[in-house]
Amino acid sequence: MLDIYMTRLHEFTVVLYALCVLLYFVDFLTSNRKANRIAFWLLAFVWGLQTIFLILYMLKTGRFPVLTIFEGLYFYAWVLITLSLVINRLLRVDFIVFFTNVLGFMIMAIHTFAPIQYESHVMAQQLISELLLIHITVAILSYGAFSISFVFSVLYLIQYDLLKRKKWGTRLKRLADLSKLDKMSFVLNLIGVPMLIISLILGTTWAYIKVPDMIWYDSKVIGSFIVLVIYSIYLYLKVGKGLTGNKLALWNLASFLVVLINFFLFGKLSSFHFWYS
Repeated sequence: MLDIYMTRLHEFTVVLYALCVLLYFVDFLTSNRKANRIAFWLLAFVWGLQTIFLILYMLKTGRFPVLTIFEGLYFYAWVLITLSLVINRLLRVDFIVFFTNVLGFMIMAIHTFAPIQYESHVMAQQLISELLLIHITVAILSYGAFSISFVFSVLYLIQYDLLKRKKWGTRLKRLADLSKLDKMSFVLNLIGVPMLIISLILGTTWAYIKVPDMIWYDSKVIGSFIVLVIYSIYLYLKVGKGLTGNKLALWNLASFLVVLINFFLFGKLSSFHFWYS
């Protein structure tokens, strides 16, 4: 029973770590100090839990936990989190902090869900299924964010067209102003991209464990990374180039079209998605 509780606590730690990565991504792109502070304290909490697990494991085994690959992974994740906390607090190098935590999250996910470390075959298979469930859920949530962002871009183009043609009326008044529509579209993509990154990390971890001979040029795999790239380009155009207006809205519409193609068409062409459990 204690092992089950410890496993659930490990899973909870991974969820907190995922939220931390999301917040660091927001801060990385928008220099949001509030998001940075929340992410820092979440990461500190994750580090505290990891440290407790590490000490308990050392007391249980009577040695330093680096003799097996999974012990090494856990200690490696702990080291990465420790270093990122120090960097965040002392050096304020956000670029390094964000990408360090993406790597740390990936290592932590592999360690938590890898079945070889569990004596119970039933528990191992349950964790693999839960990993797949989390991967799919986070992916759909990211697609949901992209969908609402698409709606805001459509409203932006409608509002822009009405203003351009000087169609003053009730319909124009009911739509939000252009700057707000543009901002909401950006914010939703800002949330969707790190969630998709997290989903891809978890999905890659699941594939590594469950489908070791997986075809990496599978249509759904390629499509998912294409979606990530085009939305990353959107964020670069918005934040790096300062692009706004029609061009950015049209890019967002085209990006969502790729989402639909990936979800409906590439899913049908995939050789393994929705077939393994």
